[in-house]
Amino acid sequence: MEAAASAGTSGESAHRTYEAMAPVYDDFTAHHDYEGWLADLLKPLEQHGLQGKRLLDVGCGTGKSFMPMLSRGWEVTACDISTAMLELAREKAGEAVRLEAANMLELPCFGEFDLVWALDDAINYLLSTEELERALAGMRDNLAPKGLLLFDVNELLAYRTFFAETEVVERGGRRLVWKGLAAKDVAPGSICESRLEVLGEDVTAASIHRQRHFPEAEVLAALAGAGLECLEVYGIYTDGILKQPLDDTIHTKAIYIARGAA
Repeated sequence: MEAAASAGTSGESAHRTYEAMAPVYDDFTAHHDYEGWLADLLKPLEQHGLQGKRLLDVGCGTGKSFMPMLSRGWEVTACDISTAMLELAREKAGEAVRLEAANMLELPCFGEFDLVWALDDAINYLLSTEELERALAGMRDNLAPKGLLLFDVNELLAYRTFFAETEVVERGGRRLVWKGLAAKDVAPGSICESRLEVLGEDVTAASIHRQRHFPEAEVLAALAGAGLECLEVYGIYTDGILKQPLDDTIHTKAIYIARGAA
């Protein structure tokens, strides 16, 4: 990751963070089972009438989120605010994916997609409900008439644990140290920070991860304000299993499925 300061707008902060984090992102997330997780996420989408195979991946990072979809025959367009992350995604996907640099707060209309998603914390780097509604409206504008929107947000438990603790990952000759700076009793709706330090022969860097907790009521209000209808809300813990109802005392993430409002 690149060195990042905590000041500035959410877009500026996220850009600095992921430009810095790009060289070690795949190492830090090596334990994530995207293939299994996406297989589970597709099931409720299919139950809600998912049709077609055109995907827009918003905040695609290094491409780990969309690569399993290529083997399923999907046509993928993906965007990210970090050009460094996009370069790594391009190394994996080659010409098979349309990759674009874009800020989700100013999301262009790339086309009409059967599925638009923003996975793995992308939404949490927005720092206000106004930004959340604005980003969701941009995603809505990229939906085909019967398209579905899928995204996740971190729950309060994630900020009271992962963002309040220190975790060390040793991989590829690098030592990655995640230092959570939040309080273990942080209040709902708070902005929380964590510092990721990277130590290795090829890279030494640090980045600040600045995220906001979005309670369920705020997300539902933002969806409605963006012209979207919420279809389902799930909670997941670190095992990735979708469960209902959402409970922010036992779930680390919430999964939302929505469509354009009638």
